[in-house]
Amino acid sequence: MKKIIFVILLTIATNFSNAQNFQVGLKGGGNVSNFTGGDFDAVKKKSLVGIHAGGYIKFRFSEFVLQPEVMVSTQGAKIDSISGSYDWKITYINVPLMLQYDFGKFYVEAGPQVGFSTDQDFGNSTIEDFANNLDFSAAIGLGVHNKSGLGLGARYMAGLSKVGEFTPSNGVNPDFKNSVLQFSLYIPFTPGK
Repeated sequence: MKKIIFVILLTIATNFSNAQNFQVGLKGGGNVSNFTGGDFDAVKKKSLVGIHAGGYIKFRFSEFVLQPEVMVSTQGAKIDSISGSYDWKITYINVPLMLQYDFGKFYVEAGPQVGFSTDQDFGNSTIEDFANNLDFSAAIGLGVHNKSGLGLGARYMAGLSKVGEFTPSNGVNPDFKNSVLQFSLYIPFTPGK
């Protein structure tokens, strides 16, 4: 269902691409993620490197730009315990809605993001249903671009909701949130202004 909605939005956006205040494109890059908060007394957590990829639509209103996106993102943390080192990885479909202020060649941005958990991989962990289906974050970022819209961006997402609601076990209390730093390449399909 989510793929169908994305294809419909992309088709509609492409049909209206002649407007100078409207742009459609692809976005992708790397993530550096970790968990913040919670209790990890019995284990050590380290940053996990992942990827993100998807599409965006830009609606320009003078210097202000509204940019909704749909992204697939792998995030989580590396966990070191006495039984070994494991990646605790969650795959989300993230839907950020960013408001940007464009200075011409660079921009700053902020906005909310909702994530839908689609896959979980926790190594040898016996925790079941680790991640909640929904994840809420607040994002801030900045970037550079040329006139066509080709650009580079960096964004930080701070989790507002707990990653999971599982019963505390193995020295891990579930009261922690996602923390993700993204580096992205923007590739426009349609001309920018």
